[in-house]
Amino acid sequence: MDIQTLIEKRANRWQEAKTFLNERTGADGKISAEDAATYERMESEIADLSKNIERFERQAAMDLKMAAPTSQPILNNPKTSAMKTGRASDEYKQATLIALRSNLKQVSNLLQESVAADGGYLVPAEWDSRLIQALEEENVMRQLGTVITTSGEHKINILATQPTAYWVAEGGSITPSSATYGQKVLDAHKVAAEVIVTNELLSDNAYDIETQIIDQSARALANAEEDAFLNGAESDTGKPTGLLTTATADSTTVKTTTGNSIATDDVIDLVYALKRPYRKNAAFLLNDATLAIIRKLKDANQAYIWQPSYQAGEPDRLLGYPVYTSAYFPTVEAGKPAVAFGDFSYYNIGDRGTRSFQELRELHAPQWSTGFLMVERVDGVLTLPEAVRVLKIK
Repeated sequence: MDIQTLIEKRANRWQEAKTFLNERTGADGKISAEDAATYERMESEIADLSKNIERFERQAAMDLKMAAPTSQPILNNPKTSAMKTGRASDEYKQATLIALRSNLKQVSNLLQESVAADGGYLVPAEWDSRLIQALEEENVMRQLGTVITTSGEHKINILATQPTAYWVAEGGSITPSSATYGQKVLDAHKVAAEVIVTNELLSDNAYDIETQIIDQSARALANAEEDAFLNGAESDTGKPTGLLTTATADSTTVKTTTGNSIATDDVIDLVYALKRPYRKNAAFLLNDATLAIIRKLKDANQAYIWQPSYQAGEPDRLLGYPVYTSAYFPTVEAGKPAVAFGDFSYYNIGDRGTRSFQELRELHAPQWSTGFLMVERVDGVLTLPEAVRVLKIK
């Protein structure tokens, strides 16, 4: 079964579920236990279809990646072509693999020239690009935010107050009004992920150690990043400042009206609490458990405000805006943020320099294994808090 068939099947099942619930709901707004069980089975089937669609989408993305050419044809004179040097060269990549398989006993001069500032060796350029791609695929904040590469402390100038225009009477004096600027600083915080490989596998030339290290470390780093990009405390100097840390002041949040739950009107209020210019590129961000609650909400005409995607690769929509989920977004709890809505491109992520790896040989020697520590330096900050609004549980 192809992905488009699954999407159409999910859409049909969703319409059937809505029709069933509308027909079985009594005047008092309740349904029988038997009907409730039937509806929950229909919802479960829709959720299973969504998971299958996501698997097909990941498979399609991987097919495209695997079908991509591994090298570019030489279109000019080979003698005058620019040859890859340094970390981008095939020699550097091969030297890295040899060093890994030999527990860093065979380290070529190429690697010795690329020692990271805090120890370890810089990863090959190809690995670095693959690692960044994997981080973007795993990390929703890297998909929604703006990622920049920094070589040092990066200062972002922000217009703090707008210049004011005013009317001047004939012959009246003009009082100048100028804008003022503030600054946000992207620093660098260190995060590391360890991949443990048995020495038997290291010595096995058929074992793809390159993919193992990249995939596992990318997944671990992405999880740590996403949690920090959402929930990192401003007072914790060892982490980036989280989106929710900056955007959850009482003056910038919308609070629910029905206590410890979410109503349709709350979601509508959240949308229009955001200034119109930011709504053009806005999206919702929330936890999967919260999404399960919102999918059941209806408008005044008893129509669901949830709109499932009918096209592969497109996110589902809520009130016409795309919806993204993160396991690290808080769940529904009194006094906690439940849904974020805004233009998340104003969350800036700064990658400092190149990722590096270090060997941890002695630590795992009793298990006849070797650990490889992948290290990166990164920071994140919401540059314009007014670009995001948060629905907080009362």
